[in-house]
Amino acid sequence: MQWNKNDTDQYLQAKEYIDTVVMALIPFQLSNDQELSKLAYQDEVLQIFASEITRELSGRTMQVPAYHYLKSANRESETDRINTWIQDSAKQPFQHTFLLTFDASWKKQERELNGNLLWLPGIQSGGHSLERNKTIHS
Repeated sequence: MQWNKNDTDQYLQAKEYIDTVVMALIPFQLSNDQELSKLAYQDEVLQIFASEITRELSGRTMQVPAYHYLKSANRESETDRINTWIQDSAKQPFQHTFLLTFDASWKKQERELNGNLLWLPGIQSGGHSLERNKTIHS
């Protein structure tokens, strides 16, 4: 199910069967010209992935609006905001939350998130590398 009127109406009638939320974590930053195209491409691809996962698991998942954050933002404060959102969604009652991202910096916050982080390693297309594989040091 997607975040639209028809699907949310359908969700309200069958919510006992829909136990999982899928949300993309998407960085955004206009102040860095070198990153604009990469971040826009990342947004497009991640939204497609989220939609395909939701379509494949139809009847069990709800894809909610993506969580956009400034790439330069403090991850700890963003983690708090995401956890507040997850707590609110648990009132529906969604039992599982999957957070999709290409941004490897979320791996450092993974234990603090109240959802399941699915970090997707970088891919390349059209000269755009979404995220380089790099070692994350805690």
